[in-house]
Amino acid sequence: MHDQPHSRRFGLPTATALVMGNIIGGGIFLLPASVAPFGTLSLLSFVVLTLGAIALALVFGRLAERDPRTGGPYVHARAAFGDFAGFLSAWSYWTMTWVSNAALAVAAVGYVHVLVPGHDSKGANLAVALLALWLPALANLAGTRWVGAVQLVSTVLKFIPLLFVAIVGLFFFDPHNLGSFNESGGSALGGVSAAAAILLYSYVGVESASMSAGEVRDPERNVGRASVLGTVGAAVVYLLGTVSVFGTVAHKDLVDSTAPFSDAVDAMFGGGWGPTLIALAAVVSIIGALNGWTLMSAQAPYAAARDGLFPAAFATRRRGVPTFGVIVGVLLASLLTVVNYTSGSGGLFEILVLITTFSATVPYLLAAGAQLYFLLSGRRAEVRTGRFVRDLVLALAGFGFSFWLVAGAGYAAVYQGVLFLFAGVLVYVWMAARRTSRAAGADQTEGADARESADATQAVDVAAASPASGPAVMAGSPAVAADGVA
Repeated sequence: MHDQPHSRRFGLPTATALVMGNIIGGGIFLLPASVAPFGTLSLLSFVVLTLGAIALALVFGRLAERDPRTGGPYVHARAAFGDFAGFLSAWSYWTMTWVSNAALAVAAVGYVHVLVPGHDSKGANLAVALLALWLPALANLAGTRWVGAVQLVSTVLKFIPLLFVAIVGLFFFDPHNLGSFNESGGSALGGVSAAAAILLYSYVGVESASMSAGEVRDPERNVGRASVLGTVGAAVVYLLGTVSVFGTVAHKDLVDSTAPFSDAVDAMFGGGWGPTLIALAAVVSIIGALNGWTLMSAQAPYAAARDGLFPAAFATRRRGVPTFGVIVGVLLASLLTVVNYTSGSGGLFEILVLITTFSATVPYLLAAGAQLYFLLSGRRAEVRTGRFVRDLVLALAGFGFSFWLVAGAGYAAVYQGVLFLFAGVLVYVWMAARRTSRAAGADQTEGADARESADATQAVDVAAASPASGPAVMAGSPAVAADGVA
């Protein structure tokens, strides 16, 4: 089955920008300082995670060849394991998107303060955060043409300063700024694992082209290409940027830095304009990420609603965008943002953000498991042995990477995430009961129609038989009279 025919707005460049823009939000601007305490071996963690993310990107590409519909991970989980698995995939992904959007909006506020200082009040902060949420939402409501344009432009604008620091920083590289290879104090393997635990979610967003497959031109080919190109592009920026910052900022300063890229720019050129440049890049990066993730927050429930697993309103679509899903997603993110700034405690906000670190992994795990199922159950296209082995290895690597993400989320995130995930079972029960009720009503209607049709047919048969038999038995009929005369 495919999405209904419509104009597909996302070519390969736009689909690639969607993946890259969603992977790189605001976290990259703190990343070098986050992994600096582990030493330069943290770069090995980047390499390992990049390979796992590329394997998962290739898995999404192969799955899109099989079924290129909007909803990506949800579609494949449902096809392999049934409605309940599909629902869990859509539910977990949907909750992750709008909670993450609220977190991105809150992060944008800090960078806006660098650009426009002196407005540090709760009311002003809330207004900035809500503006960051609603501007991308309006672009989404304008249609996929606008979504694609904003995503492409914001991705280019965010990568110009990042690539500038990454490439120019190599010319200012000083090996004396580097810490030791292993700063963790433990084994090298332990250091790599500890750094990886921080970096695990650096590649969330690799599924973006698959989730929007129904809007991608030639999705059987371009979903896989965009997923890999976007992941590799993000990896290049991650690695080069981190190496440049490591080499331009002294290790003892980098460990305690709250703005490592700004410090790197100041170390290279002086003048104190680094914070302004990086803050501007961060705001553009976050707005671009919000643009893409707002679309993702609508695509997952749209796909589930299309199959009757989410309320039907989520299947409403205009100009290629599920408008109801966009509105609900931005309203929930706005509500969470308001709670964060008005409740006096960030406890609820922090718990929900913690939950998303687990819920983001569920669709990955189910999608990789679906690919393994299709390969091993025979529900796959006939391919040569070499390709089958390659696909199997990639699926196993993607599953292992996804499982690593689950394990890396931590006990609290997994525990609370599972509770929140199973809270969605109530929604599934409600939707399943409605579908069963409608199906039973349809069966009763069909049965009543069938009985009425049978009764009508029987009446017609009786009426048709009466003229043939009546004249032979009725006294005084013309036939009898004629016989008597004769």
